[in-house]
Amino acid sequence: MASNSSSHSPRTVEEIFKDFSARHAAVLRALTSDVEEFYSQCDPERDNLCLYGHPNESWEVAVPAEEVPPELPEPVLGINFARDGMERRDWLSLVAMHTDSWLLSVAFYFGARLNRNERSRMFTLINDLPTVFEVVTGRKPLKDKLSVDSGKKSKNNAKREKQIKANQRLHKESDDEDEGNEDEHEETLCGSCGTNDNEDEFWIGCDICERWFHGKCVKITPAKAQSIKEYRCPSCSNKKAKHMG
Repeated sequence: MASNSSSHSPRTVEEIFKDFSARHAAVLRALTSDVEEFYSQCDPERDNLCLYGHPNESWEVAVPAEEVPPELPEPVLGINFARDGMERRDWLSLVAMHTDSWLLSVAFYFGARLNRNERSRMFTLINDLPTVFEVVTGRKPLKDKLSVDSGKKSKNNAKREKQIKANQRLHKESDDEDEGNEDEHEETLCGSCGTNDNEDEFWIGCDICERWFHGKCVKITPAKAQSIKEYRCPSCSNKKAKHMG
């Protein structure tokens, strides 16, 4: 494994996402525009081979790292052995799925020291990119996200960032809290139950009335919130329904 893949150690959300994006771009190129070269390098007669994406956006087909345990999580081993035993399209799709798993494992390896809200923000950034599998199989062209959101931040991302920042305030870590945050936090009450007793739980803000709610009170999980473009609390939803009626 080339040294440029593990010679740096990103620590912040932005640094880790930059590393992920570079590796993501590298392996995508190997499986799309450079696919003929990649295919030829995966000779079944060679030893166990892995597909690496490096932070300088280069890709490499190579044997796994010799040290145990490795410095970074390793890609799936032996991708070359299945090459001639499957349809080419199916083989590339299989490599893509394993590569997606590897990219996530490297990102969360670097993100092990992040707090809960930072990990959530990191995954949101990663999840906004198409997966390698989606691009390779044609389910989501790589240009999709870039052409739609180029030059501006999508409304969905803006709403999610607003909620993430609020959660960072509500779920403040003991090592970075201050008195101002404490006073502000005490004034935040759930629009459903009227308390802030469950301060360590997930909160979501209504995009209409701008009140905040415990996710549990309005039956919204963090995972579900990521797919909501504009959240309306039960009260605002009822008002909209009556108006339409």
